[in-house]
Amino acid sequence: MQILLVGCSGFVGRELVPLLLGQGHGLSLLSRQARPLPTISNSALERLQGDPSQAATWQQPELQAALARAEAVINLAGEPIAEKRWTPAQRQLLFDSRVATTGHLVTALGALAAQPGQPRPSVVINGSAIGYYGTSLSESFGEASPAGSDLLGRLCAAWEAEAEKAAGLCRLVILRTGIVLAADGGALGKMLPIFRAGFGGPIGSGQQWMSWISRRDFCRLISAALGDASYQGTYNAVAPEPCSMARFASQLGRALGRPSLLPVPGPILQLLLGDGAQVVLEGQQVRPERLLGQGFVYETPDLSAALAAATSPAPR
Repeated sequence: MQILLVGCSGFVGRELVPLLLGQGHGLSLLSRQARPLPTISNSALERLQGDPSQAATWQQPELQAALARAEAVINLAGEPIAEKRWTPAQRQLLFDSRVATTGHLVTALGALAAQPGQPRPSVVINGSAIGYYGTSLSESFGEASPAGSDLLGRLCAAWEAEAEKAAGLCRLVILRTGIVLAADGGALGKMLPIFRAGFGGPIGSGQQWMSWISRRDFCRLISAALGDASYQGTYNAVAPEPCSMARFASQLGRALGRPSLLPVPGPILQLLLGDGAQVVLEGQQVRPERLLGQGFVYETPDLSAALAAATSPAPR
């Protein structure tokens, strides 16, 4: 299968791209970087440079050609949520990198559909996030739960609304992704040095929920949705066992053989991240109801196994 990848050149792409190449797919990777994933050398990987949130990028002949020959599109583009303070400029970037990118993709798909006899992708896998539901210390959310009214809820609702416009053009799969776990990035990558030094512990009260998925299972899910036409609509891309922040810290300390007793005070996190601290301090308990009904089989469905796999030395 020939696949156009958008926003897959970072933390997730480091595992997703080799997985798809190993399955024999041909990939066109759109990135703002001149040479994303530089350690990967494969004749089936084409690199295209451009900012997908800008309309002009989608007018580039190379990108239009890549989209025209693509049988599938994977769009995971989005500026990281909780790494910077939510200044007005950062909020706009959060929206543009997701909503504008998806809107431009759907517009380009519509232009292909308007050309008689022109092939177009048969499936689009589009990112979203469990921030769709807002945050809560007590509620539990399934795919049918309504969107939250906070910034993240509004952001994800707008993001998904743009993606839904593609539903009449191809099979559409929307993945509301939780905290993706791997040692070389994301939330776990930031926590590991602190825990390995013996200073790790729960953030804030420790009672907030963490709904997570291993990066390996997230990439396997994308692969399954590409090839199985029964995947359609919106899915919570999380493991079956959400946990409290306190349990996560305890399990991570156990996996590393290090103490996990020193909590990170919420006010310090708010000072560093501003509104973005809400994501970490409140969280949400999310259930993968549709994935379980779909029969998706997780490699690491429980937290201890996921952390053990993520923190084990790579085989030589």
